[in-house]
Amino acid sequence: HNIETVERLQGVVRDRRAGYQQSLTVLQHAKRYRPDLVTKSSIMLGLGETAEEVHQALRDLRDVGVEVVTFGQYLQPTKRHMKVARYVDPSEFDEWARAGEALGLHMASGPLVRSSYRAGELYKARIDRRASANTSRPTELPGLGAAPSAPQQPAAAAP
Repeated sequence: HNIETVERLQGVVRDRRAGYQQSLTVLQHAKRYRPDLVTKSSIMLGLGETAEEVHQALRDLRDVGVEVVTFGQYLQPTKRHMKVARYVDPSEFDEWARAGEALGLHMASGPLVRSSYRAGELYKARIDRRASANTSRPTELPGLGAAPSAPQQPAAAAP
């Protein structure tokens, strides 16, 4: 579920029926209902956001359990849509990737990155990261309650 942009720009960028807190709540509920689910969100840059607003959005996403975030350049699809406020330098996308990764997020960030950019690869990489970080499965996930139990393998019969 994509938050699309920073909190301040939600009313300008998104349909009035969608909201920043609403999107964060959807993501948080998904993670609470299925802690094993890899949650992802996306943000478009170049809409007039500030660096601090982008940092806050990353922290907000991390705090509700999002694991994968994509950043891409907003491109005006038609003349009836919002104009691009600025074209973000590719090096800035690299900086955002490092900032998100420092928060523990798995990032795909670049001018041509779109919401579903390399989704399969990002999912697999996140699952691999989870596996290497958790040699033993916790019984409680911080702030999310009990983790689902791992399937048990039947004991092999003696010959």
